[in-house]
Amino acid sequence: MRNFIVKRVLSIIPVLIIVSVVIFSVVHLTPGDPAASILGDEATAEDIAALRERMGLDKPVVEQYFVWMGNILHGDFGMSVAGNETVANLLKSHWEPTISLALFSTVIALGIAIPLGILAARNKGTAIDSGISALSLMGISFPSFLLGLFLMMVFAVKLKLLPVSGYKTLSDGFVPHIRSLVLPGIALGFMHSALLMRMTKASMLEVLNSDYVKMAKAKGVKEFLLVAKHAFRNALIPVITTVGQSIVGALAGAAVVESMFAIPGMGQLMVNSIGRRDYYVIQAIVLIIACINVLVNLLVDLLYGIADPRVRLS
Repeated sequence: MRNFIVKRVLSIIPVLIIVSVVIFSVVHLTPGDPAASILGDEATAEDIAALRERMGLDKPVVEQYFVWMGNILHGDFGMSVAGNETVANLLKSHWEPTISLALFSTVIALGIAIPLGILAARNKGTAIDSGISALSLMGISFPSFLLGLFLMMVFAVKLKLLPVSGYKTLSDGFVPHIRSLVLPGIALGFMHSALLMRMTKASMLEVLNSDYVKMAKAKGVKEFLLVAKHAFRNALIPVITTVGQSIVGALAGAAVVESMFAIPGMGQLMVNSIGRRDYYVIQAIVLIIACINVLVNLLVDLLYGIADPRVRLS
């Protein structure tokens, strides 16, 4: 198991290097002068030249990349040109809402998808299966912002059970914190639950039709143990993959939901930074999300080895 973990950890190093090069290149090779875009049309040539020197844009591109990477390895993401504040401080004040929302929406997706996916597999071809399939189709077809508006109108405006918008930190209390995440968490997690529901059903159907499950059923193994112990564990590999994709998708897709519910997370910061041409902030956010994506996929690989020992051997 230790060799398996070491190999997986070493494999992400070249991936992270390639990701950093791509992110740096996309931002810096975009047409137009970043300094001129930040200062606007009324800026003088001297002001633009001074800002280019301050941002290090007067140096060769390769040198800019190594300076940028060296600063990041020391925890320095640069200065926000628009906010006149370090990018690290901006990220520090915005990462908690996004992480909380992504994890909460994933928990909601798992709570909806896993039981319903197993239930649909156990009742294949019945009305229950048809109803769950219709629910998953609706989840895939329903955009998160439209569902968010519907939930906001019903549960916040009409019934007044939950806050319309805003975010409460854990320091404000656990219950207010969860209440502020319920509506955006459902809006963000429902779409991911639909895909996870379908994957769980397909994987469970494949396992339930295998010979060893039929043999266990013939030996009189109870239904609950048959599904929970024998079938579900062997159906975990594709489910784990989909859960990892859901976490990354929640992080990447949080911008719309955060803007809708006025949650001061990294998604909202990203949208504002694009409008202000704040390139250092954009680079830092995209890099962090990409690194989280790589780490989540690493964790998924490690969970493969736990769920199925044959993966470690291969």
